[in-house]
Amino acid sequence: MSVLEKMFNPAARGSTVRREMLAGLTSFMAMCYLIFVVPGMLADAGMPKDSAVAATIWITVIATLIMGLWAKFPVGVAPGLGITAFFAYYVCGPAGYTWQTGLGAVFISGVVFLLLTVTKVRQLIINAVPMDLKYAIVVGIGAFIAFIGMKSCGLVAASPATFVTLGNLGDPKVLLSVAGIFLIGALLSLRVPGAMIIGIVTIAIAGMVLGVSQVPQGRIFNASLPLPTETFMAMDLKGALHHGLISIIFTLTMVDLFDNMGVLIGLSQKAGFIREDGHIENLDKALISDSIATMTSAVMGATTATSYLESAAGVAEGGRTGLTAVTIAVLFFLTLFFAPLVSMVPAYATAPVLIIVGAMMMQEVGRIKFKDFTVALPAFLTIISMPLTFNIATGFGFGFVSWVGIKVLSGRFKDLNVVMVVIALCFVVNFALRLH
Repeated sequence: MSVLEKMFNPAARGSTVRREMLAGLTSFMAMCYLIFVVPGMLADAGMPKDSAVAATIWITVIATLIMGLWAKFPVGVAPGLGITAFFAYYVCGPAGYTWQTGLGAVFISGVVFLLLTVTKVRQLIINAVPMDLKYAIVVGIGAFIAFIGMKSCGLVAASPATFVTLGNLGDPKVLLSVAGIFLIGALLSLRVPGAMIIGIVTIAIAGMVLGVSQVPQGRIFNASLPLPTETFMAMDLKGALHHGLISIIFTLTMVDLFDNMGVLIGLSQKAGFIREDGHIENLDKALISDSIATMTSAVMGATTATSYLESAAGVAEGGRTGLTAVTIAVLFFLTLFFAPLVSMVPAYATAPVLIIVGAMMMQEVGRIKFKDFTVALPAFLTIISMPLTFNIATGFGFGFVSWVGIKVLSGRFKDLNVVMVVIALCFVVNFALRLH
């Protein structure tokens, strides 16, 4: 038995070392775009670009290693796109705060996050969520991740008349993505091992051959190890405690809590970690890992670290243990040296995987008791609002508030618990803080 088999025991979950590594590679390929997108947004917030790149990669490596080695979850952790956009284009934009003050707010939200975890409040919240709502969360995330895939490859586009519409089917990138959907779908139906990574690599190479993407020019190896020297420990905690930032800290905490919670519930369901009673194995360690990652992220000079939706690609490929996450972390570390090679994998090559994974997660919709309208309405609002608002936490909010509201109005008080009511009230406060 190899060292990796002893450490992670993939056989106990019906997996193998090879499958775990392949799953890690698949998740990495679906996630690697973040090393270009996140630093760009941080630079828009005023951060030095080189340090932002280094901080983003380093926190992804550190946080994912913690998730894999300690929590044993097959999940990649990195600065979240939605929360980074909120940080860059609101906190450091219209709100008028410096990026140093914004990082201070991120750190404080991480501390609150950790306190909620070690006191078992987060676990209490998750256990209090009805199974029907948990299934709806899985389906909503599936719809959301598929929408992300369609948007990133141009299959759907913005429209001033209808908000969203069909993209330009004459665009070679869109056509390559559509080809990727059919290729991966066929390989999966034929049970071909590594179907997703085969599809990603095939479409990426086809794009270069057809001239849609350029082959990276110049050196492909950089011997120097970039460090976030200009952003490390630059957070302004005193400024973050300013009264005007209380609502921002609250928003960061709420979004982080329910984004992580939603992703972990969804991925746990697909990985078979949820028992019949709704309990998720090792969830407490996964939640603490996220909390530590958020605080570490602020120290390094990046935004709130969160479990990545794209990890669903690796889970669908068979990832079931922390070895998948360790593989993701190692590959991200290598990007510090091989950044030009990472750029060979364009969004239109990874988008088909996201769409396929969305279809897989949609299967859980059959478990929801839609015949009971007090279940059907909250479940529907949870599912539909995630992609339409482009925010997992908002989907949670709609689901919780509508669940409590319709149960109360229908006189179904026995279907409620104190935790659910408190969560719904917190979301009402959160929504109220967003009023302009």
